[in-house]
Amino acid sequence: MPFYRRVGDVPEKRHTQHRTPSGALYAEELMGEEGFSSDSSLLYHVGIPSAVVDATPWTPGDLSTSMNQPLLPRHLALHGLFPGQEWKSADPVTSRRLVLGNADVRISYVVAGETSPLYRNAVGDECVYVEAGEGRVETVFGTLAVTGGDYVVLPRSTTHRWLPSGDAPLRCYVIEADSHVRPPARYLSRYGQFLEHAPYCERDLHGPDDPVVVEEADVEVLVKHRDARGGIAGTRYVVPTHPFDVVGWDGCLYPYTFNVADFEPITGRVHQPPPVHQVFEAANLVICNFVPRKVDYHPLAVPVPYYHSNVDSDEVMFYCGGDYEARKGSGIGLGSVSLHPGGHSHGPQPGATERALGAERFDELAVMVDTFRPLELGEGGLAADDGRYAWTWAGRGPDGPL
Repeated sequence: MPFYRRVGDVPEKRHTQHRTPSGALYAEELMGEEGFSSDSSLLYHVGIPSAVVDATPWTPGDLSTSMNQPLLPRHLALHGLFPGQEWKSADPVTSRRLVLGNADVRISYVVAGETSPLYRNAVGDECVYVEAGEGRVETVFGTLAVTGGDYVVLPRSTTHRWLPSGDAPLRCYVIEADSHVRPPARYLSRYGQFLEHAPYCERDLHGPDDPVVVEEADVEVLVKHRDARGGIAGTRYVVPTHPFDVVGWDGCLYPYTFNVADFEPITGRVHQPPPVHQVFEAANLVICNFVPRKVDYHPLAVPVPYYHSNVDSDEVMFYCGGDYEARKGSGIGLGSVSLHPGGHSHGPQPGATERALGAERFDELAVMVDTFRPLELGEGGLAADDGRYAWTWAGRGPDGPL
């Protein structure tokens, strides 16, 4: 994170004695990235954060993937993955369905109404886009209120749980990196402050304000972690004191939310390329969002994207609001994901370019992930594939007219 926070009860000097009202020492825990060479925070626990009383294997869902072969653009209708009232017994962690993945990122979708177990992802940071619903995320750092349009960025190894609220489910689009998710470096000064040309700033980021102090013994925590073969495994720990026994913390590493409505779009006289829409980055991937905005104002401007070949990346677009002009006629709607793989040219659907001429504004909302290694289809992606999107530019496929 680019700025320092201090929350709760911490001593004036780090690594010095900090005692409970009864005189016992709090346990100081340093949570830091890249060893001791990057951002970190110091947390003060009532109990010992390393203590465990039991450990058993845990399988973190179906993470198998299949190659996108033959190489095709695809339309994945995610809203069909949780039909009817299934969401009432689903939780935002263990009920996730893997849509796409590679060695750098896994993209999942979940619709949930139940509280999740305590969970810690030791593989990488999670960036969760809340498509709809309300709730809160309780963490070792404190509580984050979440609502539709929020990105929830959870640093690696942050113990947390999701608590949906209200009568409607939480719909979450989960981007799980194998690295750290950060604001783009080009938005930041060399000291970490957002620069004036950045489309958002520190005022738009909302961290936890108060610790969640829970006095409870022998609680379960699910941990997703790497295995010795480079894959992903899970462990179910039982810990003697609740992880939310933190009375205070300070530092520059913590979870936070950012609402897409606070992203200020960058526009121009002619069509702007996707990097102007970037909101986060991680190793071998970028995250962008396309928000409602005024469009190109040159008198001969073509507002929709030109056809382009993804030479170095796969492009994944999650359509979560408004009316996406370039995809009209393709079957794509709210809750859809389009996958445009590297090596395959793509662009507007037939007729979309002419229809967009003279437009002054686009009312669209989408979250895009570009990866720099090919993506494979997870079980959720295979189940959600409409099987016809690749043929929509031509209007016919191997079985004849669409």
